Amino acid sequence: MDISTGTRASNAERDKVVRLLGRHMADGRIDLAEYDTRIAQVYATAAREDLQVVLSDLPTLRAEAAERGRTRPRLPIWQRIEGAAWLGVSMLVLGIWAAISFGVGEFTYFWPVWVIGPWGAVLAFRMVAGFEGGYRTS
Repeated sequence: MDISTGTRASNAERDKVVRLLGRHMADGRIDLAEYDTRIAQVYATAAREDLQVVLSDLPTLRAEAAERGRTRPRLPIWQRIEGAAWLGVSMLVLGIWAAISFGVGEFTYFWPVWVIGPWGAVLAFRMVAGFEGGYRTS
């Protein structure tokens, strides 16, 4: 039994190094044969320090630094879709109101407020309150 002197590497850490090697191969820094050799070395190693040796001659990828600090998006996808629909409809009704006002030759009653206002208020309340957002813990 061989006892390593460094901190043991986890499978997740090995998988991260394998993904990095795949990106380096896709960028053309290493070829397929070298990729296979390095992958074999990654899965044969037991220590974290040995994992870093596999990547030592390759540059650090900028996206990896961003992934470490990345958090989930502020709004879930369905709320972003609803917000985009609200914005599109708001622009449409404003365009219709502007066309009517231009056709009449003066500003008419600003009726788009009754479309834009309540819908926007409901979306804003749902966003702030966290309804359907998965952020509530109760």
